Amino acid sequence: MKKSHDDQVTIRKEPRLYNPCLLAAWPGVANVALEATTYLKDKLQAEEFAEIEAQSFFEVTGVYVEKNLVQPPRFPENKFYYWKRKGKEGDLILFLGEAQPSTKTREFADMILDVVQRLGVKTVYTCAAALISHFPEQPRVWAAATDGEMLEEMEKQGLVLKGDFFIAGMNGLLLSMAKQRDMKGVCLLGETPRYLSEMRNPTASQAVLRVLTRLLGVEIDMTEINNLAAQSRQQIEELIKESRRQFISDFTVPLWERPQEEDQE
Repeated sequence: MKKSHDDQVTIRKEPRLYNPCLLAAWPGVANVALEATTYLKDKLQAEEFAEIEAQSFFEVTGVYVEKNLVQPPRFPENKFYYWKRKGKEGDLILFLGEAQPSTKTREFADMILDVVQRLGVKTVYTCAAALISHFPEQPRVWAAATDGEMLEEMEKQGLVLKGDFFIAGMNGLLLSMAKQRDMKGVCLLGETPRYLSEMRNPTASQAVLRVLTRLLGVEIDMTEINNLAAQSRQQIEELIKESRRQFISDFTVPLWERPQEEDQE
């Protein structure tokens, strides 16, 4: 085990990787990015090899209490994982952050890129949510890329190119920082209803993961996330139906309860 980057990165193992790419994720709207990336990490059984110590990047706003005893401050975990592929195709590095840094975000992004560039990463993937006004029958996946060549490839893959929009937080910033280093990058955004943005949305994560595994050339068991997506869709549809029923109940008055109109002379 060794330290680097002013003792802020702990490297437990330096894997020897072939042409790796990076997939990074943090919590965000509907938890689309983190849920998809965590699922991929678990199914690939990716191995942890490094961690960023978080004290410099997070403000402590509270503490946990266990059995009535106040605990020491706990900082979010920020870990690197790797997965080696059998064959000649490229390997994969995954970075998972438990929370988005509250300060020095550019420095944080640079630290991640320093670690993975040393291992040969030239392409970076992130994920996010694309907010829309309605509940889609099947969420589409939008794409944003760091260069025209990558954008053409995303168009060939049938992804939605929306033109001008904004990607909030680290899931967007990391790609911008990667572009400054002449690295290629893509963000995949799963469609999520705006009015459900505070709820986790496995259907959007599922849609993103299907595209992501295709782009990476990775095969995983999708059964669990497919089941989660189906359950979530059913729950959301029930919520929508109940909301409509409540609306009709609140704003529709039966004829026999309406006041009779006065005769007009």
